[in-house]
Amino acid sequence: MRILIDTNVILDILQKRDPFFADSYRALRKAIESDVECLISATAATDIFYMLRKAFGSAKQAREQMEQLAQIVTFADVQGMDIHTALMRDMPDFEDAVVDAVAERNGASCILTRNIKDFAGSAVPAILPVDFQSK
Repeated sequence: MRILIDTNVILDILQKRDPFFADSYRALRKAIESDVECLISATAATDIFYMLRKAFGSAKQAREQMEQLAQIVTFADVQGMDIHTALMRDMPDFEDAVVDAVAERNGASCILTRNIKDFAGSAVPAILPVDFQSK
């Protein structure tokens, strides 16, 4: 099984953001323990680094967090065709449409996110961390 993890879930974990940290962490842990391949889009990696650098006030700390993250996730590239696919999707948020296109092209079973409303109309079903835990 393969899942794509949205940026908000990764940031919940890395920044220990309450009240979301516990559910996001447990969902990721379950995925890892169940030998699920966890993907994040390559474009999300730059967003995550930016947010971590801003939160920590340190590029070094942000890089260390990204190195740890790289040990447990696979970075899924974003191709030009994903942008074209996203442009054809009837989704309210373009960035989420790109995530959906990447998830679909990579054969993900679901997108783990806290923002399921913006994934209405996505090709790959979106699931909340709390719901993923009970799968």
